[in-house]
Amino acid sequence: MTPEEWESLCDGCGRCCLRKLEDRNTGKVYYTNVACRLLDIEDCRCISYQKRMLQNSECLVLTPTTAKQIHWLPTTCAYRLLADGRELKWWHPLVSSNSDTVHEAGISVRSKVISEEYIHPDELTDHIVEGEV
Repeated sequence: MTPEEWESLCDGCGRCCLRKLEDRNTGKVYYTNVACRLLDIEDCRCISYQKRMLQNSECLVLTPTTAKQIHWLPTTCAYRLLADGRELKWWHPLVSSNSDTVHEAGISVRSKVISEEYIHPDELTDHIVEGEV
């Protein structure tokens, strides 16, 4: 797969841009409804994608290898699906030919999250949600 093809796998859900908390004792990951400050919450896209690694030290670059290793990737994530040998879902823009189906299907974080700009880091535990957002 070319780098461009790999990048096109992103469905624009924004879930990987949510703040997550990991229990150091158990390794369990808790999702929050708090998004990275670089996420445009309406478009569910990074506003500084090319420079995101410089602006957010917690941001990760997904590769075929890391997609298999990062256990907190959402179960609906195209990178994870392909890494696990599964097919893309009907709402994925590459399948539907429509970038809005990810939002219409309720998969994206659109209208479900708030930016970390408005949350003190000590308050993140107040924003833990059950399952995936």
